[in-house]
Amino acid sequence: MTHIFERLGIRPVINGAATLTRLGGSIMPPEVWEAMRQAGQYYADITEVQRAVGRRIAELTHNEAAYVCAGAAAGLTLATAACITGTDPEKIARLPELAPTKEVIVHRSQRNGYDYAIRQVGVRLVEIGTAAGTTPADLEAALSDRTAAVFYFAGAHFAQGALPLETVIAIAHRAGVPVIVDAAAQIPPASNLWRFTQQGADLAIFSGGKGLCGPQSTGLIVGRADLIEAVARNGNPYHAIGRPMKVSKEEMVGLLAALEWYLSQDEAALLERYEAVVQTILLAFREVPGVRAERAWPSEAGQPHARALLIFDTARLGLSRDAILQALRNGTPAIELAPAGADGLYINPQTLQPGEEQIIIARLRAILAGQA
Repeated sequence: MTHIFERLGIRPVINGAATLTRLGGSIMPPEVWEAMRQAGQYYADITEVQRAVGRRIAELTHNEAAYVCAGAAAGLTLATAACITGTDPEKIARLPELAPTKEVIVHRSQRNGYDYAIRQVGVRLVEIGTAAGTTPADLEAALSDRTAAVFYFAGAHFAQGALPLETVIAIAHRAGVPVIVDAAAQIPPASNLWRFTQQGADLAIFSGGKGLCGPQSTGLIVGRADLIEAVARNGNPYHAIGRPMKVSKEEMVGLLAALEWYLSQDEAALLERYEAVVQTILLAFREVPGVRAERAWPSEAGQPHARALLIFDTARLGLSRDAILQALRNGTPAIELAPAGADGLYINPQTLQPGEEQIIIARLRAILAGQA
């Protein structure tokens, strides 16, 4: 049978960049497909499915409660709404008009494109600190009776200039303000699914379609039962601000199956496999003229594994880094890698299927030799 991509004229991509939404996130294991297939055979009450899946996920992740949302960005929106309205139907009905009276605190050093999902509820973002650093006094001064929540973006790439999470939680909780952790890409390690909430965060948000290898259009919110209930009341199928953020019964059980699958894996062996891929790539380019091969740690969003970093002497090669990346994209299959600085690129083992590192090595060697 002809593959659907072939019929549509779509070139498959070898993803050596990261679990990026624009490339489809990750590849789902057969267990996920089977769960989704089974869910697709019957009608079911969506609220009942959501609650049953949430109970099971909460049990697996050692949390009070859990909710499957339409991606981690939707989780940011719903968590913001929950902190403003609780389960009060009158307040829920008044969003977003109610929101401008509320504020959300975020570190200036952690501002990023995803905070748009917070702002779309209508709240005002209040920045604390600078890129160079933040003091406890900065957070204390920003807290007021208008503060709905403090958002914290997890990962080593957001740590510079930010207070430690434990400090944020302690100060915010003294003022009765919840702390929400965006940990979208922070799997591995699996322990993050309960680490942030066990530290005291009120909610933690993860992508379902990155490290967990679930449906790309899912996300996961875990934490306090009362806030998870407020999240649910602001979401589908209720007519509230989250109504457009629909999650199907197939996606809900698919994320549950992905979580069960991931927790059954030997995570240490998985990380060892990633390391072996990196070392294979480094060895392949160690003696190539005009190329410096290095091990880069940690990974793209601060995950605890390495990437291969190739830095090109573009003058010696007579070829720019961007030209190399474009040549990789133009091939069949297309290959996507991540740029690094002005003259380098990263190869991320997390998204590679077995053997794809050899295809990347061969294609890069051919491009550098002027054969592609």
